Amino acid sequence: MSDLPKVAETEELLKETSGSPPTRKTLIEKLDNWDDWASWDEFYRTYSGFVFHVARKTGLSDDEASDVVQETFIGVAKNLQKKKFDTSLGSFKSFLLNQARWRILDQFRRRKKQQSREANLYADETDERRTAPIDRCADPNGVALEKLWEKEWQDKVMDIALRRVRALVSPRQFQIFSCYVLKGWSPERVKKELGVNAAQVYLAKHRVGRILKREAAKLAEAEE
Repeated sequence: MSDLPKVAETEELLKETSGSPPTRKTLIEKLDNWDDWASWDEFYRTYSGFVFHVARKTGLSDDEASDVVQETFIGVAKNLQKKKFDTSLGSFKSFLLNQARWRILDQFRRRKKQQSREANLYADETDERRTAPIDRCADPNGVALEKLWEKEWQDKVMDIALRRVRALVSPRQFQIFSCYVLKGWSPERVKKELGVNAAQVYLAKHRVGRILKREAAKLAEAEE
């Protein structure tokens, strides 16, 4: 079927999932209650892995990234306790980014001090490729970390949207959609390896894609 959409349309699906993980305003407001351990546990489980992943992407080790997560969430808790974040006045995504940014930079400062004490490894460093990615961002408040944060945030949202979709369609349709759209298989390969016809590929792509856009819209609406 020659009019099957190109797999490049995956990029459009990714754009339409820009938003945030599904804790948002309602759960954040519940955190005012320090005895609500279930909400705090859900909050931590939702965002801790995301913060850890971003910290690792900046060049931190597993241990350093774990410290970033711990210190970030201590900072978030203190700020929420002091009412320093108002869901009606700003984006939680930006608030969390600022909390994580300071802790990430602290880890690199600690690493530099430790390395300098041990062997003065940075004294004659001239090869930019050997520096950590975050060190190549001259301004810690600049766009480098923000771009990484936004990309990882959207990837996180895409995972959430896809998990929702998987529960709403048949395993067969999701398999066809995954192979054709997400993995980028050609229609011929999908038909051959999955034993389906062109019409089934076309229908799965459009039906699952439509549901994915709908779930992405819900995430975006909740973010607003």
